[in-house]
Amino acid sequence: MKAEALVYNETGKPLDVLSLQEIDVPAPQTGEVTIALERAVVHPSDMGMIGGTYGRLRALPAVAGREGVGRIAAVGGNAAGLSVGDRVRMPEDAGVWRAAITVPASEVEKVPSDIPAELAAMAFINPMTVWRILHDFVELKPGDWVLQNAGSSALGQCLVQIARGLGLRTVSVVRNVEKWEPLLKALGADAVLPEEKDSIKRIVEIVGGKGNLPKLALNSIGGESAARLTRMVGFAGTIVTFGGMTGDLIRFPTREFIFNDLRLRGFWMDRWNRSATPEARAETAEKIFAMMRAGTLKMAVDAVYPLREYKAAIARALEGGRNGKVQFTA
Repeated sequence: MKAEALVYNETGKPLDVLSLQEIDVPAPQTGEVTIALERAVVHPSDMGMIGGTYGRLRALPAVAGREGVGRIAAVGGNAAGLSVGDRVRMPEDAGVWRAAITVPASEVEKVPSDIPAELAAMAFINPMTVWRILHDFVELKPGDWVLQNAGSSALGQCLVQIARGLGLRTVSVVRNVEKWEPLLKALGADAVLPEEKDSIKRIVEIVGGKGNLPKLALNSIGGESAARLTRMVGFAGTIVTFGGMTGDLIRFPTREFIFNDLRLRGFWMDRWNRSATPEARAETAEKIFAMMRAGTLKMAVDAVYPLREYKAAIARALEGGRNGKVQFTA
């Protein structure tokens, strides 16, 4: 059969290089399944991959998209306990902005069916990135403070909720406090500060003294925002960079390295996924699913478009000021 997919033959601006194409989806043979798309998510990293700036690029021509879920529509023999109707993750490496795909059953990850598709589709990148950063860099205990910039982002909203579930306290730095503080506080943020120099002094008051300053900070902006974080963490604090929204160079003050024993680390969820065991990936995913199921991890959807309306979807995803992700349906 044929299925719609968003394909790019060369890297470049998404609206310039993406096209809607009909691609072949063969019937599943022994050990294979066919997956029909439920929801796929649009991320900044998708734009980077299409644009040729992401850390790992696909062979061209390629189907775009990295995160989504679908239902098994057909099963060949010996499909490893998978059945028609099961919800599964759309295989990332093949590209997920497509209506259907046939893949080996061994590559399929099952996803709980009791979680709404629009929420389950967003479980694998932002929440899992937060979970790994909170567990893999600094030993944190309940009551400790965690700091982040880009606090209004989808990942920033995940952080305050996951941290709250772990008994941690958060300080989120945002560009527009008036707009974002009510939402972040409702999600569990303890404090919200503006992107300005005065926040360096204010955080000491918020946490109750320099001895309580955060051990861990998350940076996804770069530039002056990242430099400011170096003055807001405690002694031997660790700043983990996992994104660079502005594209600006990170210039850290030498004195913070010397006198505050500052540690800088990087994290890439893609690399973690490739190095972790299947058991470790499944365990992390189940932690996220459990929070979603309990209602303690909520993630907003801004708009949903069918694949054929990809130009409107991409344009919307590139707009600033949204609260929630843009998603595709078949």
